Amino acid sequence: MKQHIGGLALVVADYDEAIAWYTRVLGFELLEDTKLGEDKRWVLLAPPGSQETRLLLAKAATSEQQASVGNQAGGRVFLFLHTDDFWRDYRRMQAAGAVFCEEPREEVYGTVVVFQDLYGNKWDLLQRK
Repeated sequence: MKQHIGGLALVVADYDEAIAWYTRVLGFELLEDTKLGEDKRWVLLAPPGSQETRLLLAKAATSEQQASVGNQAGGRVFLFLHTDDFWRDYRRMQAAGAVFCEEPREEVYGTVVVFQDLYGNKWDLLQRK
């Protein structure tokens, strides 16, 4: 049996601002943007070279969903962006205006830094050893 996580839903305040941020700051590729109704779209993004996991942008539609924008993991790191060249991506993200929560650090598992997306969700940029 082979399985994989095909996508993760990320609740956002606005499709277009989220697409712009993820493509400009993180360098993600916009894979699909299909209108599903008056105010709903199917928006899939992925890091360059990613073959399986996708990020599905889901616009907050209720007050409960709006309250979770930027805090989907209760203030903890929510997503982990793995890279094959930490310093290349760190410098590119820094130049694009990414907000880092700390200085990069070496851990037993690799080089890592915590950053925030445009809404405040915390991510790790990580190059595994």
